[in-house]
Amino acid sequence: MSRRLLLDQTKRGLFLLPLLLSRPWRRSPSTAIFLMQTNSASSKAGEPPKGRRNVITEIHGTIMTIGINRPEARNAVDQETAELLVQAFRSFEEDSSLNVAVLHGLGGNFCAGYDLKELAHNPNSIKLEQDVTKGPGPMGPSRMTFFKPVIAAVSGYAVAGGLELSLLADLRVVEENAIFGVFCRRFGVPLIDGGTVRLPKLIGLSRAMDLILTGRPVSAQEAYQFGLANRIVPSGQALQRSIELAEQISAFPQQCMRADRNSAYYSAFDASSFTEAMQHEFDTGVKVILKESVPGAKKFSLGQGRSGAKL
Repeated sequence: MSRRLLLDQTKRGLFLLPLLLSRPWRRSPSTAIFLMQTNSASSKAGEPPKGRRNVITEIHGTIMTIGINRPEARNAVDQETAELLVQAFRSFEEDSSLNVAVLHGLGGNFCAGYDLKELAHNPNSIKLEQDVTKGPGPMGPSRMTFFKPVIAAVSGYAVAGGLELSLLADLRVVEENAIFGVFCRRFGVPLIDGGTVRLPKLIGLSRAMDLILTGRPVSAQEAYQFGLANRIVPSGQALQRSIELAEQISAFPQQCMRADRNSAYYSAFDASSFTEAMQHEFDTGVKVILKESVPGAKKFSLGQGRSGAKL
């Protein structure tokens, strides 16, 4: 093992160890593998360790973290990783005890897109389902819609398909040295995982076209100015800060929060008119009034939660 690789592995382990030890993690079966692999290098430079899982999930109370674990490829997604990401998000959606998911990348990068080396050497490896209502996208969960909030903890590169994966999230917590960009522009690889659909909705058509046409790198600060980044945090803190943000969201009455979230997405992507969007907002919101609004009003009348205080 080279000295540089040893230092990189050690730093990663030292950063994550306090987080793992200080929080009451409910560990999935893959946790033990994850802990071992953070302290071991691959047998050959640039090759993944044998037996390593490409996607690592962890449970902390009502929060699930989903980590892409291909650091030797800057967490580029191959077919196996795409399938594992779909499985992880399905597990999150189906588990009623989980409220928020945090998507992140291990080893200093969020995701560098689809693995072009796999595509170059094995063009038939990528599965392209033409009907977007059937099966996953090339990057995995890119065609999925979620009933519950998702946060992207972005470090390093979030480019090409990695940018598209970050757009799945409701919020993006971005490290100060992170880079976004449609880097696949240089190699003739199109955005077919929602990039041309979600990006204009998030930051506006003019700014989206700037990124899509030029493929230029976008810093964390510029991404924040665009509205692409919701928070900028110091390097190495995106995951921890995302979990803390997820805990805040998870503490709210969930049915009401999810109804409002659903209405906002419906208005942005599905409603054909202002009137239809308003009707959908009322129809989804009214269902939770007796379940959560009335109990919440009683707490307020007793003086709880006023002036922004926690309930």
